[in-house]
Amino acid sequence: MRILVVEDEKDMNRIIVKELESEGYIVDSCYDGESAFDYLCMAEYDGVILDIMIPKMDGFTVLKKVRSKGIMTPILFLSAKSDVNDIVRGLDLGADDYMVKPFEFKELLARIRMIIRKKVDVHENVYSCGGLVVDCNTCSVNRDGRPIELSPKEYSVLLYLIRNQNIVVTREQIEANIWAFDCNVSSNLVDVYIRYLRKKIDDGFEFKMIQTIRGVGYILKGEK
Repeated sequence: MRILVVEDEKDMNRIIVKELESEGYIVDSCYDGESAFDYLCMAEYDGVILDIMIPKMDGFTVLKKVRSKGIMTPILFLSAKSDVNDIVRGLDLGADDYMVKPFEFKELLARIRMIIRKKVDVHENVYSCGGLVVDCNTCSVNRDGRPIELSPKEYSVLLYLIRNQNIVVTREQIEANIWAFDCNVSSNLVDVYIRYLRKKIDDGFEFKMIQTIRGVGYILKGEK
C-alpha cells in the first residue's frame, strides 16, 4: 500500500512517515500543495494525508484540482483547522475523512485503513484470485490453503498484482507503486521480485498464475 503525506511542518512530516513505514506502507512525502498535485498526477496512491494550510497551494485547492482531473484517490485532511465550517467544506469538496490536530497515531492509522478499504471495496480487506488469498488484516498469503511466507517487498508486489488481477501491468507501473520516488531502483529489480514470487506462488502447481506478457509486463490470472 502506498501513501502520500503532505505536511509542511518537517518534523511532523518525518514522524508521520516513520509511523506509516513501521506499519508496512510505502510512503512518499512533500511539503507544499504544488508538489502534492504533481505527485498525485504522476503515481497511483492508496491514500493521502493532506494538511490544509500548506505553501504554494492550500489543501482545499489541491483536493479540488485532483478531483476535477478524475483522480479519486482517498484523501484524509489532517489539519489544525477545527472549525466545523472547515470540516464541512473539506468533506463537501470530496475528502474522505477529516482529522483535527493534535491527534493519536492509532486513530490516524485506523482512519487510513478505513478509507483504503472504502476505495478498493474488498470484503473485510481480503483479496482472492483463484485459489490465491491475500489477507491484508494479517498480512498472510495462501494458495489452496497452503501458507506462503513472503518478505515485505514480495508481499507488496503480490498485493499490487492481486489488486490488478487479470489486468496487464508494466514493470514501470509496478516500480512506481512499490518503491518510493527517492529510492534508486535498478532496471531489473521488478523482474527479480517477480522471479521470487513465481517460486513461492507457482512452483508445485500446474497452473501458473503469474504470467509474462512479452514486451509489456505481467499479469496475475486466476485458474479457469
